[in-house]
Amino acid sequence: MLSKTLPPTEVMARAFSASDREFDGVFYTAVRTTGIFCRPSCTARKPKLENVEYYASVQEALFAGYRPCLRCRPVEPPGTPPEWLAPLLAAIEADPAKRWTDAELRALGVDPLRVRRWFSANHSMTFHAYQRARRLALALGRIRLGDDLTDTAFEHGFESLSGFRDAFEKLFGGTPGRSRETKVVTVTRILSPLGPLLAGVYEGALCLLEFCDRRMLETQIRRLQHRLSCRAVPGEVDLMPEVERQLNEYFEGSRREFDLPLLTPGTPFQQQVWEVLRGIPYAETISYAEQAARLGHPEAVRAVARANGDNRIGIIIPCHRVVAADGKLCGYGGGLWRKRCLLDHERAHARAPIG
Repeated sequence: MLSKTLPPTEVMARAFSASDREFDGVFYTAVRTTGIFCRPSCTARKPKLENVEYYASVQEALFAGYRPCLRCRPVEPPGTPPEWLAPLLAAIEADPAKRWTDAELRALGVDPLRVRRWFSANHSMTFHAYQRARRLALALGRIRLGDDLTDTAFEHGFESLSGFRDAFEKLFGGTPGRSRETKVVTVTRILSPLGPLLAGVYEGALCLLEFCDRRMLETQIRRLQHRLSCRAVPGEVDLMPEVERQLNEYFEGSRREFDLPLLTPGTPFQQQVWEVLRGIPYAETISYAEQAARLGHPEAVRAVARANGDNRIGIIIPCHRVVAADGKLCGYGGGLWRKRCLLDHERAHARAPIG
């Protein structure tokens, strides 16, 4: 289990009062008067702060005698789909080409507005945009195999060929007729104890692994699409289960090194910086100045820091192992609290036998 140091009480109080999602997983709030504990982002009516206690983990809150909130479900990993959404997600996986209407959602027992809100909060797109992207990705695969353009359009839920062309060009930046040349990064969410991650795979290699709440995520995706001349679409590919398995082993403490094919498009300088990152041993840290010296450019500390920030494959390319010259934590896109958790986790497991 990841060990954590709680933020100052006044910081947690402000985050709890504001239902700040960025602090989900950082701490948990427990209310003495109700005996219930929640995530900071819980939308239930806020109690008086003098009745609130703060805990670093679900386990601590449970052992203190509190029971989990039924609204925010704090015992589930951050980002886990709620039970009410399960029938819809299962139906989508059974028939990803289906075009769902609001009436069909209601018939399935889910509220269309609630669905849109969940997809916007967890995927940064509406449910209908998510559906459209999935259908287009499937259609692209069919066209690449030589299927007829018109048949593909109608089989994947588009009511007209012109509508299919317009949607296709908007997402992929080209027409369906040229789609055999279109390249895509397939993206999906992977849950972790520190919050959901967005993973991207391009032609059998992992090219993206970022926390979903990172402010630079959209910028990183745009840069990746530009570098690879491709488009990002939701879906599943063969490498994803292996990425998830190795990440789970890392968080369980049984894995210290990753064995995954990586793709890291960037400038020659960025490539060198990221290669130095990959050479930092598990549970150890170096300073930005030391990293620059290892590159043979001791004067390029700021450039090194910028290149670290442009790293698109978090945890596996361990930019969290670079600290300030005085040993203090700084400069981590996923949040300093995550950097602290990752380093504490690695140090806690560094001396334990693997196996």
